[in-house]
Amino acid sequence: MTVGEWLNHARQTLQDSGCPDPQIDSRWMAEDVLRLTHAELHFQLDRAIDRDTLDTLNRLLARRASGEPVQYILGSASFMGLRFEVDGRVLIPRQDTETLVEALVVAVRALEAPKVLDLCTGSGAIGLSLKTLAPKAEVTLTDISRDALEVAHRNARLLNVEAEFRHGDLFRAVGKERFDIIASNPPYIPTEELSHLQREVQAEPVLALDGGADGLDFYRRIAQEAPRHLLPDGAVYLEVGAGEAEAVLALLRKHLRCVDSGVIDDLNGIARVVWARSV
Repeated sequence: MTVGEWLNHARQTLQDSGCPDPQIDSRWMAEDVLRLTHAELHFQLDRAIDRDTLDTLNRLLARRASGEPVQYILGSASFMGLRFEVDGRVLIPRQDTETLVEALVVAVRALEAPKVLDLCTGSGAIGLSLKTLAPKAEVTLTDISRDALEVAHRNARLLNVEAEFRHGDLFRAVGKERFDIIASNPPYIPTEELSHLQREVQAEPVLALDGGADGLDFYRRIAQEAPRHLLPDGAVYLEVGAGEAEAVLALLRKHLRCVDSGVIDDLNGIARVVWARSV
């Protein structure tokens, strides 16, 4: 079987299994196993695949067809142009969250030596990307899951960046410390919706998805507790789910002494980031 023939077979298999992105996922698996770039793969479609390599590709294909996310299968995900290792212990970084990181980079670059807190860090995608793009920031990453922090630690080593890691439930992880910027992509899926999510999303840790009855449980806690952990002129930046922006903005305005606030849309025009700056 040639590379091109396997790609056609994989694409059809994934399409029949209900995979939302059969062409992309089959290409990613081929590139990973064959150790080829996207451009190189295009020019090697007539290359014959040896038996051992074919067996490996087909094992990955079977896992993907069963609903396992391709990022878990390959053990990595691309985010902000960086490679993050991921597995079933952490949420898979998504392009939507790049909107949050881009906003943070702009905010951090306007400060002299900013202290940044990344709550619910998971794989470390937000905090470690920020540290990579804005090295002057002093970044602290927290999570209630020790397993997630282990993944984040590993990603910090792989990216060769320094950060503080703290274990605990939201602000309990940092005691009385204060920060210039508090950022988070907390769990925000309403509990009732979890069972209706795409099967690939259901493979991700519930701890990183379940936002309570209305999806706003974590936002309430962050808004209430953030004032005690913000330095003067500090700001909060939060990723939100579709349709949650106004409610989250109202929570921040209620609990913070806001001098400015707003909403930032993602590339799909969905209100994705809510921010507020305090006195």
